Amino acid sequence: MRLLLVEDEKRMAQALCEILRLEKYEVDHYDNGIDGLNAILSDIYDIIILDVMLPGKNGYEISKQARSEGITTPILMLTAKAEVDDKVTGLDSGADDYLTKPFMTKELLARLRALGRRKLGTTDGVLRFSDILLDTNTFTLSCVKSGQSVRLCEKEYKILEYLIANRGQILTREQLAVKIWGFESEAEYNNVEVYMSFTRKKLAFVESRTEIKAVRGIGYELRCADV
Repeated sequence: MRLLLVEDEKRMAQALCEILRLEKYEVDHYDNGIDGLNAILSDIYDIIILDVMLPGKNGYEISKQARSEGITTPILMLTAKAEVDDKVTGLDSGADDYLTKPFMTKELLARLRALGRRKLGTTDGVLRFSDILLDTNTFTLSCVKSGQSVRLCEKEYKILEYLIANRGQILTREQLAVKIWGFESEAEYNNVEVYMSFTRKKLAFVESRTEIKAVRGIGYELRCADV
């Protein structure tokens, strides 16, 4: 999953980025409200970790504007303020959860896992589409009908996760490149083509009827071959 961290305390931000990357999250970090809001509005993130006290725009303002712009990404708000009124303000501004500093790492990770399940629409860590199951914990792709399964590499998993989460939509090559490799990556569109081919081979290996269809001049869509 791709996370956005908007936090201006340098040491905390560095520590959080290291912890989250060890947990296999992709993390982008901004240290001010203006850049943080612009990143949020790109709508490529699965979860947002948002500090309240930020230069430029505070977390409450950012959350309100993001929601007014139609961004539905789960927001975990961080703050040094522990008063009930502050928590209410954060939740009323559009945040989904609220964590008071200082906090234990295991609590942060548990809250992120809960928000991730909510984002993906799963309660058991398994994504479902047509005849396939995608285990978000082990990166294992399984086919219900054939009983076959295979472990995906990180990029293959992210491609299939993104397609399943956006079922019924056509995703452009640009969306996929930014989502999988990030804004600052030098990855080109041919990277998308290569890993899309790998992912298709894994679907064929488990004998699934699910297909990744290329829509000429636009991008890709996940479909069931029976439809």
